[in-house]
Amino acid sequence: MLATPVVTSHLDWLEAQAIYILREVAAESARPVLLFSGGKDSCVLLRLAEKAFRPGRFPFPLLHIDTGHNFDEVIAFRDVRAEELGERLIVRSVEDSIQRGSVVLRRDTDSRNAAQAVTLLEAIEEFGFDACIGGARRDEEKARAKERIFSFRDEFGQWDPKAQRPELWNLYNTMVHPGENMRVFPISNWTELDVWQYIARENLALPSLYYTHEREVVERQGLLVPVTPLTPPRDGETVQTRSVRFRTVGDISCTCPVASTAATPADIIAETAISEITERGATRMDDQTSEASMERRKKEGYF
Repeated sequence: MLATPVVTSHLDWLEAQAIYILREVAAESARPVLLFSGGKDSCVLLRLAEKAFRPGRFPFPLLHIDTGHNFDEVIAFRDVRAEELGERLIVRSVEDSIQRGSVVLRRDTDSRNAAQAVTLLEAIEEFGFDACIGGARRDEEKARAKERIFSFRDEFGQWDPKAQRPELWNLYNTMVHPGENMRVFPISNWTELDVWQYIARENLALPSLYYTHEREVVERQGLLVPVTPLTPPRDGETVQTRSVRFRTVGDISCTCPVASTAATPADIIAETAISEITERGATRMDDQTSEASMERRKKEGYF
């Protein structure tokens, strides 16, 4: 008789659930893919995939939708990590969508964050992916809290919160018709604090931007905006050099650091435990609008 594995901590429980979900995707989907940006949540997903499928290869490739406005450190880390794992990395670029005319921006410096949805839908059609595994969490913001773990998208890649399927007793309905797909969130029940505790426990490597460093910033609408060619200071703003770190590492044009001297996962765990502002609320210029705005973008295909 097989022994029942002993779950000794909340991280063990979360890990076991996520591994079960990853294996369910692999078993039930014909062409799954794991979205990997080099960010902390997708790094956690890679470790979970290792535990779910090693010593074999992952039963899915990795996919990154590159805005062209990503931090160089994150892109370099993405490529190194994929090579270390020996897994196939597919990269599709918002810039290519702009050249095709499927993405139209008013200015070259506009945020390309929301435009990723178009490029993602194009990649799904190109490769016939029927399940996209991502690192979104319910605690990030209110619209994402409405997601199921297996979140159904119609043939246009759109999300309807009223058309989602019940997930009673951890039973997941993965059936999709041609053209439809699932967005699957194995760490949906994790919090930012859980993620950092797991990073510390597993000793996971991350891009250096997640830890304290000196950077030129300006204060704008309660945020610390990094000074870059894409986000130059405005008239009347004073450039300061501050000790900062990034809680999330997205498009440069909309991602802000926070003031911090946290140099280790343990330091960040201590900061996160007392933070009263959500990860995206503290760091995303394009999320300073409303829950309704984010929900509209998600309905249009945003991950």
